[in-house]
Amino acid sequence: MIEIGRLPNERAALALIDYLKGEKIECKILPAEQGVSICVLNDHHSIRARQEFERFTHNPHDPKYLQASWDNGDSKLKLDYGSPSLQLVTQFITGAGPLTLGIIFICILVFAGFNLGFAEPIYQHLSFFNAVPGSSLSEFWRVFTPSLLHFSALHIIFNLLWWWSLGGKIENKLGLIPLLTLLIVAGTLPNIVQYFVGGPNFGGLSGVVYAVVGYTWIMGTKRPELGIGLPPAYIGFMLVWLVFGFTDMFGLSIANGAHIGGLLVGLAQGFIDSKRIKG
Repeated sequence: MIEIGRLPNERAALALIDYLKGEKIECKILPAEQGVSICVLNDHHSIRARQEFERFTHNPHDPKYLQASWDNGDSKLKLDYGSPSLQLVTQFITGAGPLTLGIIFICILVFAGFNLGFAEPIYQHLSFFNAVPGSSLSEFWRVFTPSLLHFSALHIIFNLLWWWSLGGKIENKLGLIPLLTLLIVAGTLPNIVQYFVGGPNFGGLSGVVYAVVGYTWIMGTKRPELGIGLPPAYIGFMLVWLVFGFTDMFGLSIANGAHIGGLLVGLAQGFIDSKRIKG
């Protein structure tokens, strides 16, 4: 089964599916982050179905689609979201790509191990300590792995919700490479900045989160047609939270260097990709 595209609502999807059914192309609709996903059951039909999907999006009111609904419409063909719990799982999976979901899984796995009695060995293997200048280059991964460490439930929930929402949108709309680049660059350089600002005792995906926030902000401003944007209120919240990090208002140990470094990485890549990526 291969996805050929997404539409904003089930009614539009059914019109296209009725037409494809008349062309002997069987399809299925699944819930997606925004609207529905249309998938062909036979992979051999994917190219032809994608071509018709493009025609449909450019002229959804073509009489041939209306006629197909009369000829091939099936009142039993409905989008089955299943139980509320299944719906949530489906929305969670379809709202992000493999990279986004993979990082979420790894962070949760590390956090679970941290709270099941393995905190010391996990921290020894993933912390920044042996990545400091003069250490063995064989442990270069430690420049990145602190991004996978979280020390409280609030910390990991806050980071992963932003990562899923914005990282998933970037991966679904633009593909794997832009998000992977953000993850690698914003998961390493801000950690180095944080080390020089506050030492090696830190962790969290916050630098990457601020990178996807900055990236989404720029792309939404420069290239709104790509469908990646962030409401100004959300941007304001993250910037206010960034400022609060320097006040020690909440008595928390906040990696301000990683936050600022990540935001700068996201802004820079956003400017680059806004000119590089074709619509």
